[in-house]
Amino acid sequence: MSRMDNSLGTRCKICSSGVKFIFQREILKKYPVKYFHCQNCGFIQTEAPFWLKEAYCDVINAYDTGILARNISFSKFTTNFLFYQFGRKSQFLDYGGGYGIFTRLMRDIGFDFYLFDPQCPNLFARGFEFNPKMNKITAITAWECFEHFVEPMEDLKKMVSISGNILFSTELLPEKIPNPETWLYYGFEHGQHISFYSHQTLEHMARKFDLNFYSQNNIHFFSENKINSSLFKILWYLSHWGLDSIVKCALNSKTHEDMEVNIKLFNKI
Repeated sequence: MSRMDNSLGTRCKICSSGVKFIFQREILKKYPVKYFHCQNCGFIQTEAPFWLKEAYCDVINAYDTGILARNISFSKFTTNFLFYQFGRKSQFLDYGGGYGIFTRLMRDIGFDFYLFDPQCPNLFARGFEFNPKMNKITAITAWECFEHFVEPMEDLKKMVSISGNILFSTELLPEKIPNPETWLYYGFEHGQHISFYSHQTLEHMARKFDLNFYSQNNIHFFSENKINSSLFKILWYLSHWGLDSIVKCALNSKTHEDMEVNIKLFNKI
């Protein structure tokens, strides 16, 4: 079967329903790629992504100029949410954490955060990589990861095996399929975005793993426990008004402590 025929028999990666071809666009400025929509759960997926090795020559693509601003913004909401939902003594994991920017930010604030990302060098949180033998991880963060997943249900299964609380971001599809000429989130230039979710899609995923689902704008939360949905929204709004600065006063930064840990760790190597 040729590559141009590999869309035949394509099923939705979320709910296994049949999918409908919606358009074809050029990826990485050279590969014509087909996009499909599931009318059952609202998911949009590309054809089998044969171009990913090339797309990830640079794991963090050159178009991602918002990487620092995004991590700082997410750290403010996460500070508020984790503190009020789980307290200060839990362990947390940043899944697909890239260079370790977010993990470092959260440890500097005072949270016991670790990093997992086998595809990217850990530059900023060295010494604090995730180990499966660690004590219980209370919650996982996954910022701008879901749109990169080749098999989203498999990645979610991996995360749920670590923790039943997953705080993540991905830009949701609007009710009408977005115009490929104007919706930048498709990411045709870098080719790394291959999975796109509607609110309905995420609801389906949550049900599949028996999780509760909460959402505010493009930040979402899967949880094994029911939470106050109003509090989730209130903390999101307050993260724009400096609540995190107050929460930080109740925490002790791990910046200096981590330096001492790494001095001992890396002097043994």
